[in-house]
Amino acid sequence: MNGINRNMMKFLFSMLLTMMLVFTSACGANSETENKPGNTAANSEQAAANEPAPSGQATVYPLTLKDDTGTEITFEQQPTKVVTLVPSETEAIYAIGSGEQVVGVDEYSNYPEEAASKPKVGDMTTNIEAVAALEPDLVLASSSMNTEAIMKLRELKITVYATDPLTYEAVIAKIENLGHIMNKQSEAAEIAEHMRLVKQQVTDAVKDAEKKNVYLEFSPGWTVGSSTFLDELLTLAGGKNIAAAKPGWYEVSAEEVVTQNPELIIYPDLKEDPNPIVAGIESRPGWNVIDAVKNKQMFAVTEDPLVRVGPRLADGLLELAKVIHPDLVK
Repeated sequence: MNGINRNMMKFLFSMLLTMMLVFTSACGANSETENKPGNTAANSEQAAANEPAPSGQATVYPLTLKDDTGTEITFEQQPTKVVTLVPSETEAIYAIGSGEQVVGVDEYSNYPEEAASKPKVGDMTTNIEAVAALEPDLVLASSSMNTEAIMKLRELKITVYATDPLTYEAVIAKIENLGHIMNKQSEAAEIAEHMRLVKQQVTDAVKDAEKKNVYLEFSPGWTVGSSTFLDELLTLAGGKNIAAAKPGWYEVSAEEVVTQNPELIIYPDLKEDPNPIVAGIESRPGWNVIDAVKNKQMFAVTEDPLVRVGPRLADGLLELAKVIHPDLVK
């Protein structure tokens, strides 16, 4: 696999994994009843509706929640040993003040800095033995990216609470539920309030502005369509996603982008130098006629906050809005 493909896989992993974070609980203290699996935003919203106590109050255990695989999980007590299989869950659990309970993380969990020193339990493939050896009573994972790992962990009687937040509000709901699980409701409520305030700030600023046609290339030749949280972020930020006619993440044709003629091209600020996305855009035949290229309206945005469906998604939204409407969002 060449460097560009590795980057694409890492980016997809970071994005889809993070965007489908999974809360898992393990060991004998918790019980689990499995139902029909499902990866839907509705499941995340349903979980939010099952909040057992108002934000700010102490969690009352046993606590029962249903995850996005349709599995009902009962937490008999506050988890004390947590393993995360996706970067967004790592960020979320540290953000609510439960970092001391983290005993293992995935290879890509690099934020906050102290998370990087935790024992590693795999990358895109979870090391099941490594997870089990840590004896966690909570595992946080992605119902889309960690499907096989979830199945194997549950066979070992390790409870997995899996989420699939496909919208900004579903990400907030996930964080609030994690606050309930970890008895950190006040901390989770503060994060939720901040994320909603940022969203309101952005939407208020751009509500009367003309929507700008935007092309987002997250990896060489790949874009994001409808039914994704990135499409929603582009819309919230005052943009019109030129790739929204198709759902999901897909490889776009060069001719299609020329036809759509975006005003702005946005891409992640990757660590590679030169950035393979920029190099690809600049070398594609016919792209010199695109307005965004002609007018030098091509902008890099910070990668992780934009693609990890955790607390920093608010930072990603704000940065997008500043790029799309710099005169309105400061």
